[in-house]
Amino acid sequence: MAYQMYLDGTLMPVTPSKVKVKINNQNQTMVLINGEEINQLHKAGLTDISFELLLPQGAYPFCSGKNLGAKSYLDKLENLKTQRKPFQWIMSRMRPDGSDLFYSNMTVSLEQYEITEQAESGFDVLVSVDLKQYQSYGTKTVLLQKPESPQEPPTASVQEPPRETGNAPHSATYTVQPGDCLWNIAKKQLGDGSRYLEIYRLNQDKIKNPNLIYPGQELILPT
Repeated sequence: MAYQMYLDGTLMPVTPSKVKVKINNQNQTMVLINGEEINQLHKAGLTDISFELLLPQGAYPFCSGKNLGAKSYLDKLENLKTQRKPFQWIMSRMRPDGSDLFYSNMTVSLEQYEITEQAESGFDVLVSVDLKQYQSYGTKTVLLQKPESPQEPPTASVQEPPRETGNAPHSATYTVQPGDCLWNIAKKQLGDGSRYLEIYRLNQDKIKNPNLIYPGQELILPT
């Protein structure tokens, strides 16, 4: 399969035939006193991602990895929505010969999804999904330290907001399971999906392409 899509580490059974990624605009056009228009340039807004998933009820030859059945993936979407937590959207793109094209890895939230069942699709289910890029945020804490003498000015230090991590079991090695990707392994075993490159660097003798791993491979995990 040349293209593969993961939601929160779960490999989708059928990669969407069309994925729309919209980088939103935050530029502001203003009119000066003399009537001239100017455009104030700002950082890009949060990215929107939309696609339609086919969730097959049968074992089709074009399915990616292990097809768990439509209900399993619908339960996954429901959990992503009800848990109100950001997760990782990953799109791996490769040529049919296995050479890498490019790789998308973005922290997102599930905005909405719409389930469609229609006669022409048989027992299969179609789900339209809308995701939005997620940016972590928080307040910084300023700690003031009182000087030892009145003549000295007080000092201050800034404490950054805590970084989101998960508590996950850790072992020295890990055996790749069907549907795994490096980000998913890093999230489950190290508590931080962004450490997937560390796993790749430690296992370059086994992994030639970080987007292409196989069930049964035994990987060394970083400490």
